[in-house]
Parts: sequence; C-alpha cells; structure tokens
Amino acid sequence: MQLTIVAVGRLKSGPERELIERYSELLGGLGRSCSFKPLNIIELPEGRAPQASLRRQDEAQRLLAASSEAGRRVLLDERGAEMTSKQLAGFLSIERDGGTREIAFLIGGADGQGDVAKAEVKKTLTLSRFTLPHGLTRIILAEQLYRAVTILARHPYHRS
Repeated sequence: MQLTIVAVGRLKSGPERELIERYSELLGGLGRSCSFKPLNIIELPEGRAPQASLRRQDEAQRLLAASSEAGRRVLLDERGAEMTSKQLAGFLSIERDGGTREIAFLIGGADGQGDVAKAEVKKTLTLSRFTLPHGLTRIILAEQLYRAVTILARHPYHRS
C-alpha cells in the first residue's frame, strides 16, 4: 500500500528536509516486509490569493486534486480526532488488508484547511491540539507512519 503526504508549502534544504527524508527512507526499507511502498511526499505551492478564505479554498482544491487517486484520504487538522500510535497502526492495517491501494494524508497551508476539503474527506486527524509549523507537522506525521509500520512489523522501535 502506498502512503502519501500531500502538503501545501515546500520544505527548504536543511534539518527539516533531512529528517523527513530519514523517516521516509526508514519506512521504505521496513515497509516492504509489511506490504507498504516507500513514502510518497507531494509538495504544493502556497496559495497566492489576497484573502485567507480564498487561499484556503484554492489550496483545498489542489490538495484534493493531488490526492484524487487515493482510495482513502485523511485530513490533518487541529480539530480532528486524536489517535495513538497503535491505533494508527491498526487503521493502516485495516485499510491495507481491506484492499486500499493508497492513503493520502492532507496537510493544508498556514491559513488552515478549506471547507471543500473538510466536506469531502471523511476522516480528520490531529497530531496535537497545539498549532504546529507545517514543516514540523510533516516530520511528526512521517515519524508516526514509520512508527506504525514498525508496530505492524513487530520491530522493537516502538516500546510501550
């Protein structure tokens, strides 16, 4: 199964990009043993509209378009449901075993998620009730996806 992060904005070269690439490589290596493909990351340009509502609308439409092939989409939003690492692993396992070919995790821009994305995507998660920088959100999500795969592979990385 393909795991994809679709995010508004680009990570610059440096520690943030290096860290997400590290988790992506780790997931790609271990994921094969659990039928997961390497992590796919799609970065979209930030909206340029003068008003936040128009930027959210534009970015939401582009997030949905970029993830249109995914069998399941998950919206990341501070008002979403909380999930433990083991629950995320269970969710991925159920989707994989149920035949889902791709799950896309959608991260909006600085102005938040647009209404069209909120209306169309059935599952919304939060990584924290804190407002997180979008680059850090990607890193945390990539680490949690890797952690979920280690749980499924019974790898000792996750200890609880």
